[in-house]
Amino acid sequence: MSWLLAATVGALTLHTAVNALLLRRLRAPGEAVDEPVAVLLPVRNEAGRVEPCLRALLAQRGVPRLRIVALDDGSTDGTAGMIEEHGIRVVEGAPPPAGWLGKPYACQQLADLVPDASVLVFVDADVVLAPDAVAAAVAGLRAARADLLSPYPRMVARTAGERLIQPLLQWSWLTFLPLRAMERSARPSLAAAGGQFLVADRAGYDRAGGHAAVHDQVLEDVALARAVKRAGGRIALADASALASCRMYAGWRELADGYAKSLWAAVGWPVVLLLLALYALPPLLVTVAPAAGLTAYLLGVAGRVISAAATGGRAWPDALAQPASVVAFAWLVARSRRLHRQGRLTWRGRSVP
Repeated sequence: MSWLLAATVGALTLHTAVNALLLRRLRAPGEAVDEPVAVLLPVRNEAGRVEPCLRALLAQRGVPRLRIVALDDGSTDGTAGMIEEHGIRVVEGAPPPAGWLGKPYACQQLADLVPDASVLVFVDADVVLAPDAVAAAVAGLRAARADLLSPYPRMVARTAGERLIQPLLQWSWLTFLPLRAMERSARPSLAAAGGQFLVADRAGYDRAGGHAAVHDQVLEDVALARAVKRAGGRIALADASALASCRMYAGWRELADGYAKSLWAAVGWPVVLLLLALYALPPLLVTVAPAAGLTAYLLGVAGRVISAAATGGRAWPDALAQPASVVAFAWLVARSRRLHRQGRLTWRGRSVP
């Protein structure tokens, strides 16, 4: 049984390596993007971290018909004024109607403000783009012949808690998601996306119903990818670590609260138990089956190293803590599900249903 576990981890690590080789990578295009592009920035109480994002957006090149529009979703910390000081248009958002969550409604309002844009680029306030990032993202969307492209930025993790959890984002989809099959398949269930940096063909976005189609979804990014597939469109993932970075959360408390709002909807107990069995159990097996336990552990570490190398992450010594990462992640899932069951989930001053 212990060698079966090691073989399973080995097969998943091999899959990670194959995906790393197949992964699309954004590169700066050789010529300007000749179509109207809108960068859309939803913000809510982001005064403490939005400035690097703003400076990066204003430095974009290779997209001569670029518009940047921000929507202030009820901020109380002066976020709107800070954005206006940079010369970027800011629209005051309306409160979410009944049945809508804040992020989907903010994104839908932004999309409605730019009906003439052929490409919509949704960017979160914690994302910092290189000067060629938007041009590369649009070129990547067109090269993939996709209606929705999710370019994953490099995850910046500074504290111990961030370094424990954040690398699991890219590792998880490189390890468990068949990338090329996902792009070719019409099955909505086979979809992934990251809302920090999302690029949509306007026509495909409208056919899918836009964010109105996912108005009540906590994981609106993945739900939008599924809506695009249901409408007959194509989605694609790409590594954007060379052109974009994102520090989602600053420290453990913010990270735990951020993940609490969505993990209950994203991860079920069978997945948690599988992860624990495959990646947290091997160090314990070393006491009863040394060779198999050590092999499984080292193969799990190898998967993390491959993922880090493919997505601009930190490999050493962080990958050695893969069992601890999985245990911490399981705790976050349990906490999220408990808070959701108790009706105690909130984010940025709003309750999360």
